[in-house]
Amino acid sequence: MKIVIVGGGRGMEVAIHLTKAGHAVTLLDSDPRVTRRASEVYGLVAITGDATAAALLEEAEVSQSDVVVAMLRRDADNLAVALLARAAGVARVMVRMRDNAYRPVYSAAGIDRMLSETDLIIGSIATAIEHDSIRHAMLLGNGSSVAFELTIPPTSPVVGKTVGELASNPDFPSSCVFAGLYQSDGTVHSPRGSSVIRKGTTVLLVARTNEVSRTVDLFMG
Repeated sequence: MKIVIVGGGRGMEVAIHLTKAGHAVTLLDSDPRVTRRASEVYGLVAITGDATAAALLEEAEVSQSDVVVAMLRRDADNLAVALLARAAGVARVMVRMRDNAYRPVYSAAGIDRMLSETDLIIGSIATAIEHDSIRHAMLLGNGSSVAFELTIPPTSPVVGKTVGELASNPDFPSSCVFAGLYQSDGTVHSPRGSSVIRKGTTVLLVARTNEVSRTVDLFMG
């Protein structure tokens, strides 16, 4: 895909990742030091200037892009970039939302892909505080559910059991869903009813927020 990312702060790492994945990425930032680093150190296509000005977006050929991602520090600037991208005919526009008060503003402007750092931070930190065994977590559905990872210790009561056996257990939380299995050697498997949970396996789970504790207790013992 052809992707334009506006904002070299958080956007730099995203651009590097997407470029390594084979996408054509253009990074825009107002700081020449940022764009110079992006170009010289990481080999990114980087343009210096104010992306809230239509001329810079035209220079970046935004109208030919598949996706535009606005990741500036101010929501007002991200909104301006998003609206200009929409006006240029870009079908997929995403914004980094800093202030939740902007959510209805973005929605009213037809921008429905809002990447909220607040949601990510709350999901990760709050869940880690509550559950020491959870290393990665993310809120879903406006906080109603949590996606999280657990690495199964040797003493876990689920070791040797299949996904099907666990799902049929009366104590298994009704909202819990298996999303992935990561083996200790790095291989990733899509969970099946016959998939066996082994010690050292990392399970990716999704559960309602109020059932996370029950889920952790079931898997960790």
